[in-house]
Amino acid sequence: MNYSFLDFLTLVGALGMFLYGMKTMSEGLQKVAGNRLRNILSAMTTNRFTGVLTGLIITAIIQSSSATTVMVVSFVNAGLLSLAQAIGVIMGANVGTTVTAWIIALFGFTVDISALSLPVIAVGLPMLFSKKSNWKSLGEFIMGFALLFLGLYYLKTSVPDLQSHPEALSFIRNYTSLGYGSVLLFLLLGTVLTVIVQSSSATVAITLIMCAQGWIPFEMAAAMVLGENIGTTITANLAALPANASAKRAAIAHLMFNVFGVCWCILLFYPFTQLVSWIITRFGPGDPHELIRFLGTLDPQTVELITSGQSLADAHLVALQKQLLSMQVSVSFGLSLFHSMFNCCNICLMIWFVKLYVRICSAIIPAPGETEGDFQLKHISAGILSTSELSLMQARKEIAVYGDRTARMFEMVKNLLYE
Repeated sequence: MNYSFLDFLTLVGALGMFLYGMKTMSEGLQKVAGNRLRNILSAMTTNRFTGVLTGLIITAIIQSSSATTVMVVSFVNAGLLSLAQAIGVIMGANVGTTVTAWIIALFGFTVDISALSLPVIAVGLPMLFSKKSNWKSLGEFIMGFALLFLGLYYLKTSVPDLQSHPEALSFIRNYTSLGYGSVLLFLLLGTVLTVIVQSSSATVAITLIMCAQGWIPFEMAAAMVLGENIGTTITANLAALPANASAKRAAIAHLMFNVFGVCWCILLFYPFTQLVSWIITRFGPGDPHELIRFLGTLDPQTVELITSGQSLADAHLVALQKQLLSMQVSVSFGLSLFHSMFNCCNICLMIWFVKLYVRICSAIIPAPGETEGDFQLKHISAGILSTSELSLMQARKEIAVYGDRTARMFEMVKNLLYE
């Protein structure tokens, strides 16, 4: 297979552009809506159901479950949210993150949005030089959105041409027919990929492309999506390392929620994927399993022609290209539905056990006793948030603690003076 080191660097660069676009878009929106997000979190976490809704809405807006969970961990660290409230928001964040997969499924395969990316960058560029911070942040969001889809386009076009050279993927295909062994293997692969990339949305996009290109069957892609749900919890746990016991508990609760969810889904894996396939076949664009069967009926030269993205003159090849595109759409819709249904079912099951989660997390991480001479920062920890707007409440609380300590010190000065 003619795939050079330069082609590999192009692939890594495309992934980098996708990740940078997602990060810029997410941070731009967090800056625009920083105060509003904090107010929504405070007002809408009165019970577990509104907490779930809040997490869903915020994650759907900022397009990053990691950002939401890190924000929640920092709010628990500052004492703004209780552990029970935080667990509800984290549950909602898991559903909110599935919106990314739906955006890619709806636009990434059906509309060539990369053609609009450069004009969108032209719209966002003047905003970056605005003196108003809101306009500047909005410009960041627009630029990030354009880079995300530009990165996705290059990701799709720079992957190796494995249809024409199936021998290059034979080692993976050897592991796709081992029953539950294959499911567990691809689940582990999805987890490791997400830990490396540090973004479940990016890994879901990679999985969508791998499945839509016919590299792996639908079930193995679904197993990778399950693994990505576990991998995404690492970000919040890393953010909670320097934080207090309550923040560590919130991060552990996120990990437990996703691990328990994956456990029940693995037990019902094949019935669950068959249900998703039936829904997509009955009410959606078509059977997500058809793509692998369709590519298997074609010779490598035909596959290379219809997947090259070039305009074709032969009517038969054009018809095959359209057929392939519709099957890619059904695969992407199927994986997006699987991702959404898994997280929705997981919430419906786990929402009744929030108090149990709180008790388990409190037992795993007991609160350390604070000493009178402990003059360290209580509410601000390094590496929690990337956007300063969301740390203002922690800073206010820290100033109040500082004021109390200063008052105590003035009392000590009086005593020292008399002595």
